[in-house]
Amino acid sequence: MAINIRNAVIQNVTGNSREELEDTIVDAVQSGEELMLPGLGVLFEIIWQNASENDKKEMLQRLAGGLAK
Repeated sequence: MAINIRNAVIQNVTGNSREELEDTIVDAVQSGEELMLPGLGVLFEIIWQNASENDKKEMLQRLAGGLAK
């Protein structure tokens, strides 16, 4: 049985308020569970696909800065 993680994550958060989305992200990051990483990846994919070129550049700068620490 194949599970489509992308669709499952999208279905789980569709219709959530901004606060609920934030809670989902914070919980996933704070838990440190590797099982949450694919879900965060799906959420990042959605962010990336809907970001302007300037937003993408800023995200990349923040990522590079975070990795340089």
